[in-house]
Amino acid sequence: MVIIGADLHKRSHTLVAIDEQGRRLEERTVPATPEGHAAVLAWARARFGERRWALEDCRHLSRRLERDLVTAGESVVRVPPKLMAGARRSTREPGKSDPIDALAVARAALREPDLPAARLDGPERELRLLVDHRDDLVAERTRAEARFRWHLHELAPGEEPAPRTLDRQHVLDALDERLAGLGGTVARIARDLLARIRELTGVIDRLERELATLVAGLAPALLALPGCGTLTAAKLVGEVAGIERFRSSAAFARHNGSAPVPVWSANTGRHRLSRSGNRQINAALHRIAITQMRIDQRGRDYIARRIAAGDTKTEAIRALRRRISDEVYRRMRQDHDVRAVGQPPRAIVA
Repeated sequence: MVIIGADLHKRSHTLVAIDEQGRRLEERTVPATPEGHAAVLAWARARFGERRWALEDCRHLSRRLERDLVTAGESVVRVPPKLMAGARRSTREPGKSDPIDALAVARAALREPDLPAARLDGPERELRLLVDHRDDLVAERTRAEARFRWHLHELAPGEEPAPRTLDRQHVLDALDERLAGLGGTVARIARDLLARIRELTGVIDRLERELATLVAGLAPALLALPGCGTLTAAKLVGEVAGIERFRSSAAFARHNGSAPVPVWSANTGRHRLSRSGNRQINAALHRIAITQMRIDQRGRDYIARRIAAGDTKTEAIRALRRRISDEVYRRMRQDHDVRAVGQPPRAIVA
């Protein structure tokens, strides 16, 4: 088995092939164009028999090459960027370059056999793009709100609206009326910012309604999980990009960073938080855990049992997050299987 690691950039891709012992075989640099992708595919087919491609998971940088390779029937895995650090430090060749990075990607894939496989785009990517777009708009609105509050404080000290209320139409209408009769540059800027906040809020609300419709069709079982709302489910479906890529719930837990890392010696058994994995999925699991602690009796009971057994509250939440990862995997597998056979979803026993 030959593994071909790729270091990807906007204008060029550098690829390094290694054997099963991690020894460098060949190196190739091609333009980041469809012609370049075809050339590197022809090179690999001519030079190597059984092979696997390892691409650093760089979202838009890796997507086109990944799609072209999968369409051509190649075996492709995604390598999280964090895995490359250890591979790069262990090499005898110091420094950083495209070939060194491509070699690190290939050796990371050789060292980690459970990496998620790449696949063709599906509805999950559309969901991910919409979620990311909404996150960008929310961040833009937050910045506009902060600037607006500073100007409003200058115009009317002590009359600022309550926190987290600038997305409500009646609050925006009242502020419009208050600013309408004020003159000067500060008031003009404040009115412009208020109009921008209103516009962004409308777009965000429409996106959330669209996401709710998409998620209800793609992941009804996941939505039934206590503590998992529409936006959290959309984030999970988009970031996971196909639960069938993971061969087990344990592989999924390693991918999302909820699997604890053992740090023990002699008679002391301990685990620490894993800082690797997909942090977006990890954050979504954490939100579900915190929500279950607040609204779900089973979540509260589990935390109480862990604390009674000697865990700190933080350790208990980590354990709950690991259990939730397994449940998310089970429900997403069920949603995938239902879509695959085209049958209506069965009831989930919570």
